Amino acid sequence: MAPPLQPVRGTRDIIGEDAARHTHVVETARRVTGLYGFSEWQTPIFEDTAVFSRTLGETSDVVTKEMYTFPDRGGDSITLRPEGTAGVCRALITNGLTQTLPQKVFYQGPMFRYERPQKGRYRQFHQIGVELLGPNVPLADAEVIACGWQILRELGIAKDVMLNINTLGDAESRANYRAALVEFFAGHAESLSAESKIRLEKNPMRILDSKDEGDRKIVAGAPGSELFLSAAAKEFYEKLQHDLRSFGVPFVQNPNIVRGLDYYNHTAFEFVTSALGAQGTVMGGGRYDGLVEQMGGPKVPGIGWGAGIDRLAMLIENIARDKASVIIIPEKDEVSEANAVEAATVLRAQNVKAEISFQSGMKNGLKYANRMNAKWAVLVNQRALILKNLDDGSQGEVALEDLVAHLKR
Repeated sequence: MAPPLQPVRGTRDIIGEDAARHTHVVETARRVTGLYGFSEWQTPIFEDTAVFSRTLGETSDVVTKEMYTFPDRGGDSITLRPEGTAGVCRALITNGLTQTLPQKVFYQGPMFRYERPQKGRYRQFHQIGVELLGPNVPLADAEVIACGWQILRELGIAKDVMLNINTLGDAESRANYRAALVEFFAGHAESLSAESKIRLEKNPMRILDSKDEGDRKIVAGAPGSELFLSAAAKEFYEKLQHDLRSFGVPFVQNPNIVRGLDYYNHTAFEFVTSALGAQGTVMGGGRYDGLVEQMGGPKVPGIGWGAGIDRLAMLIENIARDKASVIIIPEKDEVSEANAVEAATVLRAQNVKAEISFQSGMKNGLKYANRMNAKWAVLVNQRALILKNLDDGSQGEVALEDLVAHLKR
């Protein structure tokens, strides 16, 4: 006999308590982002490979090590989306929305990266995220961050999370900083990892993201980006901090926050928790004013963040589980089952959650109702409906036309 089939490494089934937590995160994020004026977009889970390779950076870990890329049957190179921002920006261009700005986008769904599975991170993982496309002012950055902060608060996990912010500066600042990093790392070139030696030639800021222990020791002595900010970049960063205080979002400055993708400029931020050990980032993002233009569209500034649903769900202590409003338990004869169907139809038409039990016998039906944490059971036979309160055990006969009124009382 063949062994039972198992999920692919780095994937998992989301069922039971995990599914309830997952749904709670998505529904909370959908509701809160709606308060801020964001609309939900759904983009394909796979795109032309260039959507990601052109925008994420050819030397980034995502592109060089983690993307699920394959030729389709027509010979085109296809990639399962490793993140959400590039797909949203591609959709902005494709659908002719670059002339109707701002666009405020909320998204949620699965992402894919080939990396070592770890606590709260899978090869198929799930994200929520927002993108605000159009404005290029610090207030927009602060509002996007405040929206994320409110989601964390309403999930009940903000007490364990701290916002870390940094600035990558404008084009002038980045050019100056790049030159300083090249000079610094060139003096340590012999000690750099093979990967970082390549990055020194193509994108020295990538070395700041290196996970190699030897590289990390060198990076500790590297100059910080704040030393190379232009006057305009300093003003932007100071105004961001002022606006965050206006929104009531606590934060600390962290010059090591650079984010892992090439398209960021100015604001970079992460919400970090100590509750998950070393893998502490639960939400992160930044500003990306050149991304849409890089993809073939006009110059459209943007700011956004992404958050791992899997990690957020792990941090939630308790979720309020909805009680199944009514379990309808018919006797196992044709007339009783027809009466049960009629009762369920009436209840559902009035937006009352109603489920018909398929267990054998009333006793087993009541056991099922208790297991489902139901508040009420409707016991159905050929002659009557009996409404039973499963909290206190009281019960009484009720007419079908009065059933909804009794439940609402």
